[in-house]
Amino acid sequence: MKKSLFLLMLLSFTVATAQNTYLQCGKIVDVESGKIMSEKTIIISGNKITEIKNGYVAGGEKDQVVDLKSKTVLPGFIDMHVHIESESSPSRYLEAFTMNEADIAFESTVYAKRTLMAGFTTVRDLGGSGVNIALRNAINKGTVVGPRIFTAGKALATTGGHADPTNGRSNELMGDPGPKDGVVNSPEDGRKAVRQRYKEGADVIKITATGGVLSVAKNGQNPQFTVEEIKAITETANDYGMLTAAHAHGDEGMQRAILGGIKTIEHGTLMSEETMELMIKHNTFMVPTISAGQEAARLAKIPNYLPPVVAKKALEIGPKLNATFAKAYKKGVSIAFGTDSGVSPHGDNAKEFIYMHKAGMPIIEALRSATITNAMLLGEKELGQIKEGYIADIVAVNENPLDNVETLIDVVFVMKEGVVYKQ
Repeated sequence: MKKSLFLLMLLSFTVATAQNTYLQCGKIVDVESGKIMSEKTIIISGNKITEIKNGYVAGGEKDQVVDLKSKTVLPGFIDMHVHIESESSPSRYLEAFTMNEADIAFESTVYAKRTLMAGFTTVRDLGGSGVNIALRNAINKGTVVGPRIFTAGKALATTGGHADPTNGRSNELMGDPGPKDGVVNSPEDGRKAVRQRYKEGADVIKITATGGVLSVAKNGQNPQFTVEEIKAITETANDYGMLTAAHAHGDEGMQRAILGGIKTIEHGTLMSEETMELMIKHNTFMVPTISAGQEAARLAKIPNYLPPVVAKKALEIGPKLNATFAKAYKKGVSIAFGTDSGVSPHGDNAKEFIYMHKAGMPIIEALRSATITNAMLLGEKELGQIKEGYIADIVAVNENPLDNVETLIDVVFVMKEGVVYKQ
């Protein structure tokens, strides 16, 4: 009896002294309605938003009050296409032979923190060495500071395809990688490769449906999977509850990916109107990654920065992304926000908002793509909005982004799951 009474008193004391956080916000962007709410206080308890009150409210003596009266507050941003393990550099291709997993892991923690500080509280990592899975786990445990990560682990390719890990190597080192290494050459291989990613702890599946720009292979746009192979991959991924994505520059590879059941097309550079109509019909989303196109084209002009075979593709493909996105958006293709950061610098993710807006997308729609749309695609019903009952992923900028989109590249406050990381 005495023990029960003690536990009850302890619980009462804990509840009474639990610290809440009060964010006194000058403006809040309601991304769903597109309206601005003025002079509100967001109350956070634990990792959830519990109330949004009119005016500037202060809590109790033990509560934390954050003054954001001169700021505009938004839900934390979600980037659906990053490569958190690495970043473009002149030595990138050599590093495949000189860096150990531990080296990659330490560098990835720097990129993760930089991403979170830029206001991106959630990312989808679309392919690396597998360190991205360990990084996700470390962030979830609180060992490392970074965004919430949904990761593909190792992306899936065909032999010699864009994500074949042995491209560009000598015959002696090339070998014949298979499903365990993410290389698929039949429907059976596809099923095994998905199950292997699941076994390793991946959250999502990414395939390279066409050639790519930065791989050491001459063709950046040819189709690289059959429809049957893609169907085997998507059906198996669906069995395991995993969202699917396809890197694709060339049109034929995109069409095969859509018909095969892929949910998001990454880049979509050479997309035809026929493919746009197919995407609308199948409710497939485009993740434009304009940032990557801009950066790849810029790097290609720097002497000896990229291998010649890569630089040629970067100059041909990179600059076309902007116009394709503009056409797809106008046509009515569903758009999800993604940058391909790692090609472009980590922490510069918000520049994508500027590119999207300049290409004709209203700012509020670009913000929705990086919040509501991406949360829906990830199956996260408590992310992407500032509402009671939602997870407290909240950022703030100096100005109203609906008036000045460039303010989004200067995030001054970051909260993830109720914890303040930048103020």
